[in-house]
Amino acid sequence: MAHVDVANTFFTILTLLANVAVIVAVVLAVGAVVSTRMRDFGAAVLATVGPSGRLLAWIVATVATLGSLYYSEIANFVPCRLCWYQRICMYPLAVILLVGLVLRDRAVRWYAAPFVIIGAPLSLYHWLVERVDFFAKSSSCSAEAPCTVPWFQELGYVTLAFMALSAFLLIGTLLLTDWAADRGAERMTESPTKTETPTS
Repeated sequence: MAHVDVANTFFTILTLLANVAVIVAVVLAVGAVVSTRMRDFGAAVLATVGPSGRLLAWIVATVATLGSLYYSEIANFVPCRLCWYQRICMYPLAVILLVGLVLRDRAVRWYAAPFVIIGAPLSLYHWLVERVDFFAKSSSCSAEAPCTVPWFQELGYVTLAFMALSAFLLIGTLLLTDWAADRGAERMTESPTKTETPTS
């Protein structure tokens, strides 16, 4: 089906962009420890992206949710057991983060965090099940919807499981960015300028 090929290309591009964003965030975080210039650049990026972290995380979760629904309901890709476990972690994120945005609740990142912490390793495990015999033997999915056989593979490694992994990692990165931006703002407002009085 032509529309499936278009969708595969579209979501593969989004996956690669998500990977780049996560890698850049990790490089900036590590670079900030060893380089003042990297620290300054990272602070500028954080000031730009951080305030929109929760919104961007919700967009990623929503796109991932709609994408999974497209593949199962329109492309008729039957989700395997591990796919369902990943959906159980991803779908609530779209709702939780939206409610947090509407209520302007900064603590929503902590409500969302468990779904990311569970969902990312699940997706990684599923991707390994598709590629490594050792992990494939540990899988107990049904013959009708095997976890070991991906519906498609782009660029030799991008499957639905890898797309889910990339989405979870990007959501987690954005929530950490949101938290770091809030921490930076709190330090700026809570640290008063201290003036020392001379003592005789």
